[in-house]
Amino acid sequence: MGQIKVTYDLDGIAGLCTIESTVHGDSRGYFMETFSQRDMYEAGLYISFVQDNQSMSVKGVLRGLHFQKRFPQTKLVRVIKGTVYDVAVDLRMGSPTFGKYHGEILTADNKKQYLIPRGFAHGFLVLSDEAEFCYKCDDFYHPNDEGGLAWNDPEIGIAWPEIVGVYPGSADAGGYTLSDGTPLILSDRDQKWPGIKETFRF
Repeated sequence: MGQIKVTYDLDGIAGLCTIESTVHGDSRGYFMETFSQRDMYEAGLYISFVQDNQSMSVKGVLRGLHFQKRFPQTKLVRVIKGTVYDVAVDLRMGSPTFGKYHGEILTADNKKQYLIPRGFAHGFLVLSDEAEFCYKCDDFYHPNDEGGLAWNDPEIGIAWPEIVGVYPGSADAGGYTLSDGTPLILSDRDQKWPGIKETFRF
């Protein structure tokens, strides 16, 4: 199937995939195709991406859990420096796996990409001193369209690696650190998102 290996329906969650590109290496270094629409189509992944984004975060930063309310996006994410634990939560109404999550370790070394379809919440935790994170989107950014869920909601039960602390009944990160004592760092907004039951009223 061209230059990519696709692992489909991770943890039984339809549409959630990892993509591994063929790496051509020798004593000089390596070369790889990070995206080929032809290979994606051959793999049955018919997605037209329109925007690329990139961010840098330091160790202990947790971004998420974010989702788009009216203009959902498919995301193809990867790490080009460092290591992150990347999480997707199924929020598709009627999905048999609604509320279920899957997490992947993404690193500059493993070069793995994580395909997150429309209708998922997304977040990641930085485990290295720094991480540079890149992702493609199949819709443009729409201001004021972002929703969110508490990163530590016990109803979802994400097993974030290296995080230690006691759930305070909210998304407040004040009592949490990484196992080496690094403070957990969240934006003010990400510490105020409600849980999945409150958000979706079920």
